[in-house]
Amino acid sequence: MGSMDQKISMAKRCSREGVKAGAKAAVVATIATAIPTLATARMLPWARANLNPTAQALIVSTAAGMAYFIVADKTILATARRNSFHPNNVKA
Repeated sequence: MGSMDQKISMAKRCSREGVKAGAKAAVVATIATAIPTLATARMLPWARANLNPTAQALIVSTAAGMAYFIVADKTILATARRNSFHPNNVKA
């Protein structure tokens, strides 16, 4: 039963690392998207006329959400791959 507890613990650690990396990527994506979106909405006449605050928020939140899920997924897979080659990994 120890190997099952070990696998559960490792899976939780992989998920935790993925969440942390995804959150960091989402923050960076939010900042990187918000600045040009807000600047464009203020400066360009077309954007001022067509991008209301809801549209601007949707652009920023979509970029943040995509960054979160992409980075979290890649981090979880990389951590799981790294742990699968670990010499102390017990296979049942």
